Amino acid sequence: MSKYYYDFHVHSCLSPCGDADNTPNNLAGMAFLNGVRIMALTDHNTSRNCPAFFEAARRYGIVPIAGMELTTSEDIHAVCLFETLEDALAFNDEVDTRRVRVKNRADIFGEQLILDEFDNVVGHEEDLLINATTIALDEAPLLASKYGGICYPAHIDRPANGAIEILGDFPHYVGFHLAELHDRSNKDAYVRDYHLEGIRLLFSSDAHYLDQLREGEDNDWFEIDDSLRGEELIRKHVFDELRLS
Repeated sequence: MSKYYYDFHVHSCLSPCGDADNTPNNLAGMAFLNGVRIMALTDHNTSRNCPAFFEAARRYGIVPIAGMELTTSEDIHAVCLFETLEDALAFNDEVDTRRVRVKNRADIFGEQLILDEFDNVVGHEEDLLINATTIALDEAPLLASKYGGICYPAHIDRPANGAIEILGDFPHYVGFHLAELHDRSNKDAYVRDYHLEGIRLLFSSDAHYLDQLREGEDNDWFEIDDSLRGEELIRKHVFDELRLS
């Protein structure tokens, strides 16, 4: 058995609040240097830099996961992860139909850069990505599962766009069995105060800058049998474990 350190919540330069240095290759390279073996790219309301990230991750031996940080109609952030790149891009296309279109002001919010596998700019997202969609929180898990995905509330221990801050409590009514904490030291208090005993808590960086990526054992991990080889088998193992949590 080996420890596979993971980070399931990372932004690229396609997120307007993501730094221009957060290119797919830089993210994969930093994951390699930090000892992270599984990384998900989760830009705001889009998965369009995931193809480039997959190619970059493979060059560094990182197991890539395609994802998205969805902003619900309540302005709550939810992490959506997909077992295949194709499923993530299909989910992206459906989310595109549920976005509220407002032109991005790059001078205010930042650029939204679409890159290829060599970090060349191949496009710009013209409409702002960080505003709320028309997808409600209780609809999000069903919509993600339509494409074989997993969805759970992001950074529930943070005030900005956290489910607890906005709703006043954890949304048990939705039936989430996973949730993300940004700060591991908050675990015991949140489990006690919001009755999270049956919820598996995942710890990820929500990195918008390269120096926000966590190093080594600051990350959480999965124990994976050494007999599993190849990114598809490892990714399947991770998703099977998350679904059974």
